[in-house]
Amino acid sequence: TRRSSDLLPSKFIGDAQGVSSISAPNAVKLYEAWFQRNFLGNQVSVLAGLYDLNSEFYRLQSAGLFLNSSFGIGPEFSQSGVEGPSIFPDTSVGMRVAFKPAEGVIVRTAVLDGVPVDRPNGSRGVFERGDGALIVGEIAFLDRPQVSMRPASGRLRIGRQAMLGEYDAKVALGGWYYTATFDALSETQPNGKPVQHRGSSGFYLLSDQLLYRNSDEPQRKLTGFVQAGYGDYRVDRFGAYLGTGLTAVGVFEARAADELGLSLAYARNGSHYISAQLAQAAPVTNAEKTIELTYLIQVNSWLALQPDLQFVITPNTTTAIPNSWAFQLRVETSF
Repeated sequence: TRRSSDLLPSKFIGDAQGVSSISAPNAVKLYEAWFQRNFLGNQVSVLAGLYDLNSEFYRLQSAGLFLNSSFGIGPEFSQSGVEGPSIFPDTSVGMRVAFKPAEGVIVRTAVLDGVPVDRPNGSRGVFERGDGALIVGEIAFLDRPQVSMRPASGRLRIGRQAMLGEYDAKVALGGWYYTATFDALSETQPNGKPVQHRGSSGFYLLSDQLLYRNSDEPQRKLTGFVQAGYGDYRVDRFGAYLGTGLTAVGVFEARAADELGLSLAYARNGSHYISAQLAQAAPVTNAEKTIELTYLIQVNSWLALQPDLQFVITPNTTTAIPNSWAFQLRVETSF
C-alpha cells in the first residue's frame, strides 16, 4: 500500500495520513487521459481512460480547502489495495458511468484496474495477471439553489468539467470492492505464511452543509462537513476514519473572498494491524490525530496564498515519534 510517510513533507513529520495533498514522487508522468461522452440529454455520462476517481468520488466542497490528504479522500480508502486506488499521484485505467435520475441526485460507478499503471517494482502495466479490479459506487444527494439561474439546457449536465457551481448541502454514500487476493496483516498459516483473503472492501459516508449565510452579502458564509469511513482491517492498516471541519468565507469585512478553516482528521488502526505491531514488539497506539488551521488569502483574480498549520498527535500511531507541528505555504495561480 502507498504510504504518505514516503513523500515530502511527511518524510520529515513521520505522519501516516499525509500533511500535504499534493506531495508526489520527483518524476514526470501522465496523470490523466480520458474520453467522456454524455447521453440522453446529459442524464447519462460515460468516461473511459486513465482516471482519478477522487475527482468525483469521495469529494466534498468544504473539505477541499484543507491541505491534509485525508480531507481529499480518507486513509481507510486511499491506503487500500496495492499502492492505493486510482488517485493522485498514481492512477489506473478504467471506466466510470454516471446517471442523474433527478435534479440533485447522482449515481456513479467505476471499474478500474486494481493496481495503478506505475507498479511497485518500478514497471508499468495495465490489468496484469493478479491485479483484479477495483469497483467503486456512490450515490450523492445535492441541494443547488442556484440551479434555476442556469440555462435550462445545462440543468442536467453531469460528469467531469460540468461547471455546475457550488451546492448548499450534500450527502453521499459510497463503497468499494477489490476482486484480487491480499495477505492478512496478522493471521498466518501453519507454514508461517500470511493467510490469503479473497477480496477487500469498505464504505464511506459524507455530509457537507451550509450553516450560515449573510443575507446582505451571500458570498460570506459558514459551512461544515463530516467524513466517516470503514476499511478492511484484515488486510489494510486503517480500519476506520473520521474527519470533520468548518470553513468560513469572508470572515473579515475587507476580505470577502478569503477562506478560514479549522478541521480534525482521526485515522484509527485496525485490530489486525495493531496485533501485527505488538507481535514485533513495536510501540503502537490506536490512532493518529491531526488538527489543521488554514487561511486562504485571495490576493487578486489570479493569485492566492494559503498559510497552513497542522498539529499531528502520535504521528504514524507510534510513541516513538513525538507530536509534530507542520507549517506550509501554498501558492496558487491561474491565467
